[in-house]
Amino acid sequence: MTASERPSPAGFPYPVLFVSSHTGLGGGETSLHEMVRFLDPARWTPHLLCPQEGQFTALWQSAGWPVHIIPWRPATPVFVPAVWAHFQAVAPIADLIRRERIALVRPEYHSVPYVAPACRQTGVPWLWMVHGQWARPRSWQRALFREAAHLFADSRWTKAGFLGEPPFMPPERVEVRSLGVDVNRLTPDTDNRERDRVRRLHGIPLEAQVITILGRFQPIKGHLNFLKMAALLAPDYPAARFLIVGDNVLDGASGNRHKEAVRRLVRDNPHLQQAVLFTGFTDNLQGFLRATDVLVTASDFESFGMANVEAMACGIPVVSTNVGGPADTVLDGQTGYLVPPRDPEALAAAVRRLLDDPARRAEMGRAARAHVEERLDVRFYADRFDAVMAEIVGAAGAG
Repeated sequence: MTASERPSPAGFPYPVLFVSSHTGLGGGETSLHEMVRFLDPARWTPHLLCPQEGQFTALWQSAGWPVHIIPWRPATPVFVPAVWAHFQAVAPIADLIRRERIALVRPEYHSVPYVAPACRQTGVPWLWMVHGQWARPRSWQRALFREAAHLFADSRWTKAGFLGEPPFMPPERVEVRSLGVDVNRLTPDTDNRERDRVRRLHGIPLEAQVITILGRFQPIKGHLNFLKMAALLAPDYPAARFLIVGDNVLDGASGNRHKEAVRRLVRDNPHLQQAVLFTGFTDNLQGFLRATDVLVTASDFESFGMANVEAMACGIPVVSTNVGGPADTVLDGQTGYLVPPRDPEALAAAVRRLLDDPARRAEMGRAARAHVEERLDVRFYADRFDAVMAEIVGAAGAG
């Protein structure tokens, strides 16, 4: 039964508040927006709360959904719930919940210590997705997370890291649910028209072999290992181009330092100066993926690995580090290759196998697309999220 076919509890549509400390468009923000697009508007009105305006709030407003701004400082991993419950942002969040008659709140990690006490004050339930927070909460934080009405995790790895050993709450309370992509929006380029257009636009030879990394500039994303891989491959593939797609969307100082370190490595290596292309942030994700032959994820850790799934939806095989979520989404040897983290030689060897065998590359691309259609369509996540919200709101109303 799909979301639109499921009976609605009395009182729909209900306002639901999504909370994000980040206002750039990283993987977490784009995947949340993608899922919300498939919630039934007759059942839910999605509100967004952020500490300031940015790309994410603009995207949300472009869909016609309400946006609210309340300044706060994102929580650190060592936050103390009893202290943060008295921070200035809690009261205005509680007022917003009352004013908009919010029925349910879905925060991200860095806003949880503000949202939980606001929900406690207003009697409104909250649910949470364990995404990117791989470490077990500190002993003084665990009671706070037990308050959640429901807990999702975007991979088995994030669930295991969050619960720890021994688990601090029953494992069955945390449901593993893949995020997914819109398989009707991200599709293979069957006639190469978009591939050729994007390559011409950016001065990439049509016959070049294109290897792409997609993600924001943060050290954990492994851009330096990607470039070390490129330096190993470039002498043997003089026509190859290595695309770095993305920018420092979180506007952090560490991201800027990392971005400069990446550019410096390119400047200092003559093999990379002509082979590497920085595209910056793009709103044409599908175009760059269609112009790509192999997508590389070189991250030290990925909670889920949205770039891998986006590439596979476009029929592009991936080479990804095997730490975290990619083990749940990439079928090693079928839709791409999984390699150890921080190992440029392993990345280069896997990419080389695909570059040297176009038939294998095409076969893996087809398998990747089929796998995403079968297991990683965002509609599966949206439908389950819809069902859980209906259960929580229904139970809260009955209470």
